[in-house]
Amino acid sequence: MLNIIKWNLFKGEKNLNKSINNWFVPVAAVLIAAVALAGCSAPASNPTATSKTPTSTTSPVSTSSVSLTGAGATFPAPLYTKWFDEYNKLTGVKVNYQAIGSGAGISQITEGTVDFGASDGIMSADQTTKAESKSGPILHIPMTDGSVAVCYNLPGITSGQLKLTGEILANIYLKKITKWNDPAITALNPGLNLPDTAIAVVYRSDGSGTTYIFTNYLSKVSADWSSQVGNATSVKFPGDIGGQGSAGVAGQVQQLSGAIGYVELAYATQNKISWAALKNSSGNFIEPSLAATTKAAEGVTLPDDMKVMLTNSSNPDAYPIVGFTWILVYVNQKDKTKGEALAKMLWWAIHDGQQYTQALSYGSLAAPAVAKAEIEVLSIKFQGQPLINR
Repeated sequence: MLNIIKWNLFKGEKNLNKSINNWFVPVAAVLIAAVALAGCSAPASNPTATSKTPTSTTSPVSTSSVSLTGAGATFPAPLYTKWFDEYNKLTGVKVNYQAIGSGAGISQITEGTVDFGASDGIMSADQTTKAESKSGPILHIPMTDGSVAVCYNLPGITSGQLKLTGEILANIYLKKITKWNDPAITALNPGLNLPDTAIAVVYRSDGSGTTYIFTNYLSKVSADWSSQVGNATSVKFPGDIGGQGSAGVAGQVQQLSGAIGYVELAYATQNKISWAALKNSSGNFIEPSLAATTKAAEGVTLPDDMKVMLTNSSNPDAYPIVGFTWILVYVNQKDKTKGEALAKMLWWAIHDGQQYTQALSYGSLAAPAVAKAEIEVLSIKFQGQPLINR
């Protein structure tokens, strides 16, 4: 097919050359006369006519020869799949993204094997030092925010019926509460027929930004969790079953009666897994939803580097386990063409790309977050020169 297209283009070019020979001379004469007449009637000077059109950061790279690679978080994978497909249709730029977990994404951007990493967890001081010692300053650019749903498999109990507090959830994951009819759970759920069965605790076995958000929340609401397990992309869970990626956790919860796990809301929705209503810091039981996700991000003071957590929000309508997800990019790019393509793709994502977030149960970036993200994207350089300008 490509050869046929090339041949047709070649024939078209030959015909076009013939046509040009036939009409170029008379048309050129007319044009010269028109210009001369316009010159006679034009004003002597027009200082605004020579204004330069600025470089637009909203117009994507329009070349199919550029390919970008990225790796990391599974949390935003449904959205990134949609984004990169739409961006490819728009520009021809191919983005190969591997959803292998935030920990692996941090490792790959540190080693320079991908053009960008992706993480739902903030890089630790050690991780940042290691990355920056190799390739210079690294950015955390927010792309969207989302909820981590606490999902369960309890036949006869539908989504949102089960109520949990942060303390109870922490004690389940600490293996201090091991049965579904434990008095602490039944006291919160007097109308539910909770079974006398063991709770099968499912966690992420890989380095995970979803785990980072989840354990950040548990560390805020449980002193025992904070001191015994802590907050990181990978922690030592007391039990029971590890799942690879969000899809792995979702699959384990679906297969095991009595299971509990944590996945990004989009995975719970797509897989039709029931989720719990969690008690937030205001004492309200809130289910994960787009509206409750958005509320968690309202009123938060955003630092310039955008390294901020949204868990356990003080907003009375907020779901308590919410976090940003970031794309990790070096300020100093080593390849000008790829660096420009990357910067323009990121600019598109924080602007036009936001139209695709809500349909997939992710929050759109609020204006203050977009403004911070813009400054970060505009700081991406090649040999000291910005790759795109406002």
